[in-house]
Amino acid sequence: MDTHSDTNSLPRLGEAAPDFDAQTTHGRLKLEDFRGSWLILFSHPADFTPVCTTEFIAFAEIADQLQARNVNLLGLSIDSTYSHIAWVRTIKEKFGVDIPFPIIADLNKEVATAYGMIMPGESKTETSRAVFVIDDKGIVRAMIYYPLTTGRNMAEILRLVDALQTTDAHGVATPANWRKGDKVIVPPPGTTDDAAARMDEGYECIDWFFCKKAL
Repeated sequence: MDTHSDTNSLPRLGEAAPDFDAQTTHGRLKLEDFRGSWLILFSHPADFTPVCTTEFIAFAEIADQLQARNVNLLGLSIDSTYSHIAWVRTIKEKFGVDIPFPIIADLNKEVATAYGMIMPGESKTETSRAVFVIDDKGIVRAMIYYPLTTGRNMAEILRLVDALQTTDAHGVATPANWRKGDKVIVPPPGTTDDAAARMDEGYECIDWFFCKKAL
């Protein structure tokens, strides 16, 4: 058996997210339970660790903003439900923050393995800081990995969701450092006739292949 691929396989962008049926702090949940809404599935190394605590507080702080975008949050680590519950209660007691989203108790590593969340080079017993953005049709749209030592940036996660949803809604692309309200990139023309016409279509064009517009 190829143990490397078994523990470190990755879902593919543009393909269906791996199904799961897992116990969480909000009861048993399946991927299909989130169909019709977007989902951010993220893993953390372990409960009761300092960087992870800052991240859970930060995710809780943007939960309402994500809900406004039709996005749900779902955490995961290789800890028990009891550990998750105790940690969530500690965060409430010590930091005054409610954690509103469920957390998968992945003791058998089934979900972590299916999503390639375990990086043996960093740790054979902990999940990495992985983020999977899954759209309302169950398709993997984005993946981000961070090392154990680096907490995630919530502004970037919100920006990424906005970019993906803007692309879907308007059939456009987004440039580097794009934020909601900025101009977007018009897909380049596919024929020489379209390229010639592009310069007269009212877009902000630097050249035939590089045009922007406001939404």
